[in-house]
Amino acid sequence: MSGRFSEQVMTEAMRDVAGILGVRCGDAQLLRLTNNAVFALPSSGVVIRIARTHQLRDRVVKVVLLARWFADIGAPTIRLAPGVQQPVEVGELVASVWEYVPPGSPAPTVENLGLVLRELHSLGVPPFPLPAWDPVDDARRRLADADGLRGSDRDFLVRWCDRLEPQIAALNQRAERSLIHGDAHVGNLLRQQSGRAVMCDFDATCVGPWQVDLAAVAVGEKRFARAGAHEALAAAYGCDVTSDPSWRLLREARELKMIVAAVPLLAASEEVTAEFDRRLRSVREDDHGTRWTPFADLTTPTKNAARRRLTYG
Repeated sequence: MSGRFSEQVMTEAMRDVAGILGVRCGDAQLLRLTNNAVFALPSSGVVIRIARTHQLRDRVVKVVLLARWFADIGAPTIRLAPGVQQPVEVGELVASVWEYVPPGSPAPTVENLGLVLRELHSLGVPPFPLPAWDPVDDARRRLADADGLRGSDRDFLVRWCDRLEPQIAALNQRAERSLIHGDAHVGNLLRQQSGRAVMCDFDATCVGPWQVDLAAVAVGEKRFARAGAHEALAAAYGCDVTSDPSWRLLREARELKMIVAAVPLLAASEEVTAEFDRRLRSVREDDHGTRWTPFADLTTPTKNAARRRLTYG
């Protein structure tokens, strides 16, 4: 399928960015094609990450600012590529450029995730404004950028947002303010050559209840049938989020994010559309037994070892 954010459009944009940087892209590898198109350029030592929705382009500016602060304080995070003026604009699209981390062994684990999250949550709030955790606002912005969304599906998602919005606001009011990653799962961990596990993908990083960062694995275990991941994370971090009084709300907020993530991409992939329909139907029917398939497994063409389930930034 074609569209404003198709693989072909993103590949052309990647080549434009490489041209601006003056680096080779002949060995470019598409790592991820979800909310961002992520290309590794191993011979040039960089990763190019292009936002695939105009509605969220301001996030790239936030991510660059965060990455610079993380580098200053030695946080357990991936680093921007040095010597590059960022963000990089190509037409209506905007990109960030990162250091390339080659595939390493052993792969990061959920135990690594728990320890990295504890360190991340201990950093405090950055000395510049960050948005409050607001999955409903994120969802509404994605709905505004949808090419292939049916009217009945849009209406259901809008009603879901309307119901969750006051609950999210109330939780933010009573919760302790903490820096949260916002999309904390093992796929957003890298292992540097030193052996250190570091976080990447800061699109959703914000200020809010730290429990948000533990919900992703717990929900993912249920929806993707990944037995044992939540228990291991709870042990490493020292908290079982499913025992939290706000667990039901945290779960719904995560599921909303996991569904609307596909909305800007519906016109570009029949497989993503089918998975979107499956997820939405299971929520409508209050069906917690249907297993979901990660969008990343549907949108990147080459399913082999070179296709690491990673995002950068």
